[in-house]
Amino acid sequence: MRILVHHRIASRDGQAVHLEELIDAMRAEGHEVAIVGPSFGNVSFGGARGFVELIKRLLPASLYEMLEFGYNIPAYFRLARAIRPDFIYERFNLFLFAGIWAKKRFRLPLLLEVNGPLFEERAKNDGLALHGFARYCQRKLWNAADYVLPVTGVLAAIVRGYGVPADRIAIIPNGINPERFAAIPPIDAAKAALGIKARLVLGFTGFVREWHALDRVIDFVADQGDRFDLHFLLVGDGPARESLLARAAARGVAQKFTITGVVGRDDVARYVVAFDIALQVGVTEYASPLKLFEYMYLARAIVAPASDNIREILTDGMDALLFDPTRDGALQAALLRLCADDALRGRLAQQARATVERKSLTWRTNAQRVAELGARLAR
Repeated sequence: MRILVHHRIASRDGQAVHLEELIDAMRAEGHEVAIVGPSFGNVSFGGARGFVELIKRLLPASLYEMLEFGYNIPAYFRLARAIRPDFIYERFNLFLFAGIWAKKRFRLPLLLEVNGPLFEERAKNDGLALHGFARYCQRKLWNAADYVLPVTGVLAAIVRGYGVPADRIAIIPNGINPERFAAIPPIDAAKAALGIKARLVLGFTGFVREWHALDRVIDFVADQGDRFDLHFLLVGDGPARESLLARAAARGVAQKFTITGVVGRDDVARYVVAFDIALQVGVTEYASPLKLFEYMYLARAIVAPASDNIREILTDGMDALLFDPTRDGALQAALLRLCADDALRGRLAQQARATVERKSLTWRTNAQRVAELGARLAR
């Protein structure tokens, strides 16, 4: 099929990973894919376009949001000049109407990928100025698409709450690309390459923020580190970096804590295979965490919150240990149980990998589902 992918991603992060992996999978399936959206160019992984960040920082929020809406004009003309596809696949952005305009003008089906309720996210975190207009945009865009593709059932419920009929919603979670993990070292070699000699490594990947609550992992290492010979390996970076380093120093475990900094996508696997226990400590309630699927495919023993979105993928005691995030000490109890039970770690790790295969949680499967939906609309 001929697929026109439209987006407005300006940073090379998890958003870009999702889109690039899906596009690669579409092309691997034999589809012709054209892309309309900002080019990532020389932006390094974890980085963003500097001029966009500068404009956002300098302008009043209301003016910046109007400029976001104004972006629709050049975006629409780029879409109009693109190939005439069988359908448009767009990643939802709060003020992005160009895809809907092109859908109506050229009578094309549109599939809208939704990774979060951006009105609520930005109102809470970014100081959104045009609340009424932004909420209108979210409702209008979700209802104008032929199919809305949320990444979790929790998010699908939010989409339905905006009036989108259930028969126009298809849940497509994140996934993995097995080819990216084809050549990985054994766990002992991975630890040795990182200079880690500990018996058990607790690991986390991602852009770490305060709400991830990884200070609890630091405290666990301080309390139980000598008993189990623990090391905490954080693969990534983020605004919580300095506070975590300070916490480790204050608890006397600085030598048992490593932060790698930003790691390229192709190198992540050789760090993750050094984990004995993979951590998903905090999670956005409607998200589909990319790291979770990598942990699973690489057969790591996973500790994660027993939130609804996580339980859509993992089952407590079968392929992960899930803890109640509202109960004090629940995370530490789960970690203690895993640290003390080698057989349990091995069983959970192997079942996590089996779950990926049983549920076919791959980008290739996601591309097939997108193409099937697009073909149904095109017919």
